[in-house]
Amino acid sequence: MRQRGVLRPFARQGFGLAASFALLAALAATPAEAMDIKRVTSPGGIEAWLVESHANPLIAMRFAFRGGAAQDPEAKQGLAYFVSGMMDEGAGELDSIGFQERLQTLAMRVDFDAGRDVMLGNVQMLSANMNESFDLLRLAMSQPRFDADALERVRAQIIAGLKFDENDPEEVASLAWDRLAFQGHPYGRPIKGTKASIAAMTQQDLRDYVRRVFARDKLVISVVGDIDAETLGRKLDEVFGPLSQASALAPVADAKPPMGPTREIIEMEVPQSVAQFGHRAFSRKDDDFIAAYILNYIIGGGGFSSRLMEEVREKRGLAYSVHSNLFPYQHGAVFVGNVATQNERVGQSLEVIESELRRIAEEGPSAEELAGAKSYLTGAYALRFESSSSIANQLLWIQIEDLGIDYVDRRNDLIEQVSLDDIKRVAKRLIEADRLITTIVGKPVEAKPKKAPG
Repeated sequence: MRQRGVLRPFARQGFGLAASFALLAALAATPAEAMDIKRVTSPGGIEAWLVESHANPLIAMRFAFRGGAAQDPEAKQGLAYFVSGMMDEGAGELDSIGFQERLQTLAMRVDFDAGRDVMLGNVQMLSANMNESFDLLRLAMSQPRFDADALERVRAQIIAGLKFDENDPEEVASLAWDRLAFQGHPYGRPIKGTKASIAAMTQQDLRDYVRRVFARDKLVISVVGDIDAETLGRKLDEVFGPLSQASALAPVADAKPPMGPTREIIEMEVPQSVAQFGHRAFSRKDDDFIAAYILNYIIGGGGFSSRLMEEVREKRGLAYSVHSNLFPYQHGAVFVGNVATQNERVGQSLEVIESELRRIAEEGPSAEELAGAKSYLTGAYALRFESSSSIANQLLWIQIEDLGIDYVDRRNDLIEQVSLDDIKRVAKRLIEADRLITTIVGKPVEAKPKKAPG
C-alpha cells in the first residue's frame, strides 16, 4: 500500500550516503532508550528537540508546520502538494538553478512533503557548512520565489504524475476509498489535487498558503548531530525567526467516517483487481490505541506472520499480498487494508478477509499471537533509529502526536502492559467486519457492489 498522507513529490538526492552511514554507526550503536533528548529553546522562543553527537560532522533536521493538505481550499485541491514541490525552486536572489547549484556546493539536502495534517521539511548538512546551509534554508523559508518558469515546470510534472495515477489501480482504489470514507471532509480530497485544480493554481495561491501555514505557533522541530544547544538556538532564530508568529489556519472539523457495508467497483482493464477495505478506528489519544496497534500487527500488519496473510495467501493461495494498517489522522482515524488478486478471485478473497476479521473480533487473538507481536514490536523499535535522519523523523512525529519527550523510554513498556483481555476487548470494539467500506479496481468477476442502508 502506498503512503497515505505523506508524499515526496520532488525530493532530490544531494547528501552523501557514506556520510549518513557514518553517523548511523555513531548514533544507532546507542540504544534508543539511552538517547539524551534535549529540549532547546532559542532566545526568540522557538523550541526544538536535540540529540547532540559530535562523532561525525553531520546535522539532520526535521520540522513540520501543522496544517498540511487539510488547509487546501476545496477549489484548490493539491495546493499544499504544489507548495511542497516549489520550496527548493529558488529563494531570495537565487533562481531555481542557482538554488540547486548552491545545495550541491554545500553538500546539502532540502526537501518538503505535504501530508494531510502537516507540511514536513527535511534538511541534511555538513556541520562545516553549517552557517551557509542554515542561511540557505532561511532564504527558502522566508523568501521563496515561486518564479513563473519553475511554477510551470513543476505544474507539468504534477499533472503528468496525475495522468499516470489514473492508470494505477492501487492509487485509484485509495482515492475512491478516501472519497467514500471522508465524504464532505478535506481528507476525502486527493492530496495531489486534480488536473483541473493544478492547472488553475497561481503564484498567489502558493504565496497565500505559505503565509497562512508557515508560522512559528504551529512549528515543531527535531535536530540530530554535530551541533550544540546554544548554537542551535541561534540558528533556529535565524531560520524561522522571520516567519509570522501566528498562523491563519482554517478550522478543520473532526471526520466521522460512515460505516458500511459499502462496496464500489471501478472497472479498469488490468489482469488483477486491487481492493481496499476498512472503516473508522481510534485516535492516537485513545486509551486503546496501543492495543489496537498491536491488534493490527496480528491482523495484517505483521507480514507473513499476520492472520490475513496466513488465511488468504498461505492456506488458499488467493493473493500474493494482503495487509492492513492504522492511520490515526488528527481529525479522524481509520483502519485500512489492501489485497490484490486475480479478477476471478476478488470475491473469494474478500469473503475470507471478512470472515477472518469477524472471527478475530469475536474471539480475539491467541496468547501466542500476542506474545509474538509484542516481541517483534518491542525488538524492532530500535530499527527506527538507524540513522540521523530517521532519529530526527521519529522525534518529530512524537512531537506532532504530542506523546511527550519521554515517549522513547515509555513506548515498549506501553506495549508490554497490554494484556490478552485488553486486546480481546479492543478487538470487539475496533473490528466491524460486516460494515466495511470497500473499493475494487479492475474487472472483478464474483464481487458485487454494495450500498449501506439508509
